Amino acid sequence: MNEEELEKIRQKKLSQLLRKSKETAASESVVTLTNSTFDTTIGNASIPILVDFWADWCMPCRMMAPVIAELAHDYAGKAIFAKINVDENPETAERFCITSIPFFIIFKNGQPVEQILGACGRKPLEEAIKKHLAT
Repeated sequence: MNEEELEKIRQKKLSQLLRKSKETAASESVVTLTNSTFDTTIGNASIPILVDFWADWCMPCRMMAPVIAELAHDYAGKAIFAKINVDENPETAERFCITSIPFFIIFKNGQPVEQILGACGRKPLEEAIKKHLAT
């Protein structure tokens, strides 16, 4: 292998590491909720919260995870993005009648103000959260 090929490989690896680092940082800004932390987190929030009801086995849920992480990063300080695993926290899922996932609920002042069902992509979630930022 010559120097040029090695440099290309190094650049590719560096690019992959940087991308992975950004993804990790963004996902760390998403709050993980449980049955015991749900009410306190929702009730104490002074800004809107988008809660992602999801499960590990759900492929559409997994597809939405990077979208939620990106939104959390982009709207840091303006809105909170959280997730709750419905398999590990069935009481909260039942309380909100979650029968299909992914399911998103936006809370404002401790109350649900909007619901979105399914893997919808970034735009619908972003439009929904923006609506509740201004009011």
